[in-house]
Amino acid sequence: MYPSFSKALASRRALVVLALGIALPAPAFAHAVVVASDPAAGAALATAPTTVSIRFNSRLDHGRSRLLLIGAAGDQATLPISPDSEPTVLEAPVTGIGPGSWRLRWQVLAVDGHITRGDIPFTIQAR
Repeated sequence: MYPSFSKALASRRALVVLALGIALPAPAFAHAVVVASDPAAGAALATAPTTVSIRFNSRLDHGRSRLLLIGAAGDQATLPISPDSEPTVLEAPVTGIGPGSWRLRWQVLAVDGHITRGDIPFTIQAR
């Protein structure tokens, strides 16, 4: 082989490898996404819930996840996550809340290492 031909062939191989690297899909690391909650986002409840739960699309590290209940006045209460919840669910008991606007603030660590957070607003109607 001639030296210039070898360089041209090596250059073409490099371009093919580069093109394949760009064209082929890379593995996706998905963040934990809420798929259901109780209460549902935007729900207007007649009575206060005794438990809250949020189901995600991936397994969670319960020990590093958090649930807060936030009232309209900004008062906050950390909710104890039930240790026997399913791997994709955060569940916690709730006591002592009354009528008004509330937000269930969550922060989770998915087993893929990504942290996600969000709020689920709901209201409890006055009787």
